[in-house]
Amino acid sequence: MTLQYRAYLVGANGIFQSAEAFEAASDAAALIHAQKFALRGNVEVWQLDRKIALLTAALVEGAGKTSIERASRRIDLS
Repeated sequence: MTLQYRAYLVGANGIFQSAEAFEAASDAAALIHAQKFALRGNVEVWQLDRKIALLTAALVEGAGKTSIERASRRIDLS
């Protein structure tokens, strides 16, 4: 069974700039899918009315590095 998710690109002013709807089998799979959007900026990932995580993008010497802020934890993805 797949679940419905949305990835929202968050502008510098904190307002959503765009959204992408997609389906994934789990929260973890949704976060992996949403990583590609974090290359353009910070992304909030939601499953219906439940916020899953905030993916933050940081450019490090021209390479993209993404981190996830989820449930009071920070996870670095490289």
